[in-house]
Amino acid sequence: MGNTDRAGTRFHLVLPAAGSGQRMASDRPKQYLEIDGRTLLQHTLERLGVMDCIDRIVLVLANDDSWWPAIEPRLTTFLRRKIQVAAGGAERCDSVRNGLLAIRHLAGNEDFVLVHDVVRPCVRTGDVRLLIDAVRDEVAGGLLATPLRDTLKRADDAGRVEQTMDRSRLWCAATPQMFRYHILLQALETATANGRKVTDEAEAVEALGYKVKLVQGHADNIKITYPDDLQLATLILGVAD
Repeated sequence: MGNTDRAGTRFHLVLPAAGSGQRMASDRPKQYLEIDGRTLLQHTLERLGVMDCIDRIVLVLANDDSWWPAIEPRLTTFLRRKIQVAAGGAERCDSVRNGLLAIRHLAGNEDFVLVHDVVRPCVRTGDVRLLIDAVRDEVAGGLLATPLRDTLKRADDAGRVEQTMDRSRLWCAATPQMFRYHILLQALETATANGRKVTDEAEAVEALGYKVKLVQGHADNIKITYPDDLQLATLILGVAD
């Protein structure tokens, strides 16, 4: 392995996959739902894992995950060699922190960690490369995002429009989110110590006072949350990247 950029910085990928996906109303965690005979987890691993710039993949699984042992043998030898499994936590931020701690003996402080939602199987590798190129000189890091397209309304307690928001500076956050190893670890540990439930890695880093760079990606990088999303992802994955 040992892939580096020109400055010797390595890139590690953390995939938190310890969630149960209750909103899918499925008999299995949503990362193990299938599209064209392959699980969402496989689609994501196969799409990002083949990128030469990714040095190591930390797959963070629930302690009682009984699905992964059947999936791992379906992956290529090249991909399996990149993967290191870590134990998940109670919340997403706990799982990501556990993933970071699992590579603390391998990752340098200035290395970058890309954290990606495992149930975003449609992410374009071109967007990931764009993110890396745009963020590699940043002090802290950045994330893929898309400018808000729809008019945004703030509702009152009665469900009526209270205010129409200015969308000109509003973005929808996506993943991967990419940060320096030591900054992301400090951010997540600080959030935990303060009892703060952060919704994504960028929020934790922002709380330390860093300015996080937004990098525009494609809107088809959808997150599978509800059953209809699975149908949409099936259509997107049927189109060439």
